[in-house]
Amino acid sequence: MPVLLRLKCYRFFFYSGESGEPPHGHVSKARKTAKFWIESATAVQNSHFTPLQLREIARIISDYRLDFLRKWNDYFDHT
Repeated sequence: MPVLLRLKCYRFFFYSGESGEPPHGHVSKARKTAKFWIESATAVQNSHFTPLQLREIARIISDYRLDFLRKWNDYFDHT
């Protein structure tokens, strides 16, 4: 499971077997998890993050969008 970023106690990552979906990432913190589309920074799954935390995560994804997409594409273009 490649890690995209660790920031503010959040861990952003993707699973190596998920190339069949559009670029997306997962984020975890403590026992909370969510799945986001990278292009739109939209949450498509959420488990226990508050709306405030989801907005913060979406902002982080937007800020790092190009880096996340580069890492996604580099990984799946070489597997």
